[in-house]
Amino acid sequence: MTQFSKAQVQLAIFAMAIGSFAIGIGEFVIMGLLPDVAADFNTDTRQTGHLISLYALGVVIGAPLITILFARFPRKPMLLVLLLAFALGNFASASAESYPLLQVLRFLTGLPHGAYFGIACLVAADMVRKNQRGMAVTMVMMGLTIAILVGNPLATWLGQLIDWRTVYHTVGALGLLALVMILFVVPKHPNERRTSARGEMRALQNPQVWLTLAIGAIGFGGMFAVLSYIAPTLINATGLAPHWIPVALLIYGIGSLAGSLVGGWAADRNLKLTIGGSLLWSAVVLAIFPLTLQNLWTVMPMVLLLGSAAALVPALQVRLMDVAGEAQTLAASLNHSAFNAANALGAWLGGLAIISPLSWQGTGWVGCALSVVGLLLFWITKKHSRKVPDIMSL
Repeated sequence: MTQFSKAQVQLAIFAMAIGSFAIGIGEFVIMGLLPDVAADFNTDTRQTGHLISLYALGVVIGAPLITILFARFPRKPMLLVLLLAFALGNFASASAESYPLLQVLRFLTGLPHGAYFGIACLVAADMVRKNQRGMAVTMVMMGLTIAILVGNPLATWLGQLIDWRTVYHTVGALGLLALVMILFVVPKHPNERRTSARGEMRALQNPQVWLTLAIGAIGFGGMFAVLSYIAPTLINATGLAPHWIPVALLIYGIGSLAGSLVGGWAADRNLKLTIGGSLLWSAVVLAIFPLTLQNLWTVMPMVLLLGSAAALVPALQVRLMDVAGEAQTLAASLNHSAFNAANALGAWLGGLAIISPLSWQGTGWVGCALSVVGLLLFWITKKHSRKVPDIMSL
């Protein structure tokens, strides 16, 4: 393995984490600004929630498509191109003059998302020893976590203070900042493995890859069923004023930060326990959440615990690295497709729950059911891995 200095590794991971930070705000800030965007375009909140699903759909489609089409391209230039596309998409979103145009632009902006995270995580993992991969991936993803912790509450506050368009202009600028930093501090890996489209697609022939992706796509969807509608839920069900929404997002971010750190640490020690334990924990938290909506003092601790579900993210990323063989880039990118499929699925089912007799409490019940299904898929994955001798056992 090529040896990089500690300073090189830290600077490279920091630069890529800035990109993660920008993408994290671009993806999640809409959840706190749904009422503002709805008011601007004269649409209802549930309809505006489709913007969440459309961005996620862009990630789901873009990650495998971009990875396969550009499989032979070196990783660093790909990171730069992907960030440029993301920045331009956010600048265009900020200038959208109609809701249908904004829908199209959010879909297009989501296209580079999964490929960026997949490639960035691989770059980080290739710079450290094997038993440090979980934490290296966690540090790249920490930009996303910090976006949830600090970026989204501040961006939501900024959107409420000025307007939501200013937020997307800011996200675009952050994307360009990350591009410049990566250009100067991420070193070229002399032993970087090049693959082909055919080689990357071999990952799609591995049932363990599909089962691991399914765990993320369905199991993590439970969290998104609640998070996607956290702003209108707290306003309509709990009766909070809009200025409490950034506070709630900050509390969620603290939980997400803690969950990510614990998940990365635990994945390097016991991958099976980390995945299964995260899913079980999410199911319990989501089952309790609807019972706590009565007032501020009961719901906010549950928002904190909801964020801790992020422990699942680095564990599944490492699992895909273990089972993907030579198709590392596609598998890593597909992990983010899976999580954004969870985003789309959770937002869709959460929206259906809201207009059902379950009302605002229904998002938690739907989320619990999705986490339980994810836990079942994890059990199936374990059973299958024991029957295939050349796959690392869970």
